[in-house]
Amino acid sequence: MSKRTADIVIRVLTAVTLVALALAVLFYEDLVWGDGSYAAVAPLFAGGEHSAIDSPRTFDTALLLLRSALGMMIFVHGYNKAFRGGKLAGTGRWFESMGMRPGKIHATLAAGTEMGVGVLLVLGLLTQLAAAGLIALMVVAFWTVHRDKGFMITGEGWEYVALIAVMSLVCAILGPGAMSLDYELEIAHRLDGM
Repeated sequence: MSKRTADIVIRVLTAVTLVALALAVLFYEDLVWGDGSYAAVAPLFAGGEHSAIDSPRTFDTALLLLRSALGMMIFVHGYNKAFRGGKLAGTGRWFESMGMRPGKIHATLAAGTEMGVGVLLVLGLLTQLAAAGLIALMVVAFWTVHRDKGFMITGEGWEYVALIAVMSLVCAILGPGAMSLDYELEIAHRLDGM
């Protein structure tokens, strides 16, 4: 796949995901909450006695946005490792330069995990398990690449991996929310405590 084609694929996937998110927020609420309301953020501006956190639709919309942003971002990182630049072979050489041997196997595992976890988070499928996998990946990234480089990402520091790990932990603790396949398949409650 050429770099131009890969860029087009990523842009199309991002656009489709954003449109799907907007449609989910606008039209899916009626199916989930059944009250006919389409204003996902109305409790934020209502000024009534309830806060935004008291509203299931606001809470579920926030979880959808968190999962989707995290999932899309990490998917693109995996895609980049596998199909752009030096592809898996180049990523494998980079991994070997850090002492992770055999590099191509580690690169394949990292890229596959990032893409798989990204898709699972966007879909809200096996959310806690996907989040746990991403936390583990960030621990490895911290230890092998970022721990000795300070905090700031501009110097290859651990700022980014810490943020991803904390966002993943929030997904693991709070679960997928109602706008997820876990909820639709009625498996969200079975994943609690993982």
